Amino acid sequence: MGLVVQKYGGSSVADAEGIKRVAKRIVEAKQNGNQVVAVVSAMGDTTDELIDLAEQVSPMPAGRELDMLLTAGERISMALLAMAIKKLGHEAQSFTGSQAGVITDSVHNKARIIDVTPGRIKTSVDEGNIAIVAGFQGVSQDTKDITTLGRGGSDTTAVALAAALDADVCEIYTDVDGVFTADPRVVKKARKIDWISFEDMLELAASGSKVLLHRCVEYARRYNIPIHVRSSFSGLQGTWVSSEPIKQGDKQVEQALISGVAHDTSEAKVTVVGVPDKPGEAASIFRAIANAEINIDMVVQNVSAASTGLTDISFTLPKTEGRKAIDALEKSKAAIGFDSLRYDDQIGKISLVGAGMKTNPGVTADFFTALSDAGVNIELISTSEIRISVVTRADDVPEAVRAVHSAFGLDSDSDEAVVYGGTGR
Repeated sequence: MGLVVQKYGGSSVADAEGIKRVAKRIVEAKQNGNQVVAVVSAMGDTTDELIDLAEQVSPMPAGRELDMLLTAGERISMALLAMAIKKLGHEAQSFTGSQAGVITDSVHNKARIIDVTPGRIKTSVDEGNIAIVAGFQGVSQDTKDITTLGRGGSDTTAVALAAALDADVCEIYTDVDGVFTADPRVVKKARKIDWISFEDMLELAASGSKVLLHRCVEYARRYNIPIHVRSSFSGLQGTWVSSEPIKQGDKQVEQALISGVAHDTSEAKVTVVGVPDKPGEAASIFRAIANAEINIDMVVQNVSAASTGLTDISFTLPKTEGRKAIDALEKSKAAIGFDSLRYDDQIGKISLVGAGMKTNPGVTADFFTALSDAGVNIELISTSEIRISVVTRADDVPEAVRAVHSAFGLDSDSDEAVVYGGTGR
């Protein structure tokens, strides 16, 4: 008997019919001889609706109380799903994140998992039950307050439970048939990937691919938990994410030269103008950002002007953190000695990802040629061994993604990719 952890996103449990469909799929896994633990997100847009409601009551709701509110969404999903499974003749028990033993730090709204002690879950499945766990939430180790893990936290909950329970696989059910070479809502001819390494998936996730979140993949790689990304709306094989290639029949799936093209329009760019070009200035800038608990992405420093000895430093960060970053830098302006700040939230990032680009020198040239032929101007460039990322105007992103996707022969010859729920998650 194997142990399977399944995660269902908000689009999969968006309504009563969706919950019944998910219940049938879970029961099928149980009938196939598996112990099953299911992790669920809030129904549809429930989390967004709760955030909107909170902001109507208070423009800046307290983090502790906001977490208490937001966890209600997953509690609703888990209870309804347990009811639907019992209606099908199988025993199910629902658990909140804290009851499931998901222990986090004390940072509200974006807590990180410290440990998972799934004693109650293990006991439940050993007794023959299907365990239903509310994703996205846990309990602070220090304060014992309820916490939430941030966007995509249910994926991380599922992988963390799979690791703690020594599960055979973690199945992530969404509203697309797997991981695609590009967002199928932007590139209609995007091709489904049969297998992708943890490293390539980490780069795609960090670059804006929305099927799996970066923290989820990072956790899976650390504990070597295979992930199977599938659609809850179809019975098709999905995408395997693991350390080693999988076999389909007698044929082993090979690593592609290019895994895919990701994009992200949720970032903004901050430029610190007129920074004295001397040791310690960049450290002071990014210390101010770090003290404000803001994560940054790309960083570029211009060559200093010989006449002034000043330079400009640009970096990208989530739009939601833009105001906080500007405020933090303004407070440090006198100490750092820069001239001014520029803020631009109309940017987009396009990333080409693939382990094969390390040994293929023409990849970079082809990437920039494709962007040039599409008339796309580049503002920032960042690279790693398996990724090239550029920042451009937000309006240029869809055309840029399609141009790069076609230039590297990633377009599918079959039917257009399907997004069953309309969100890509």
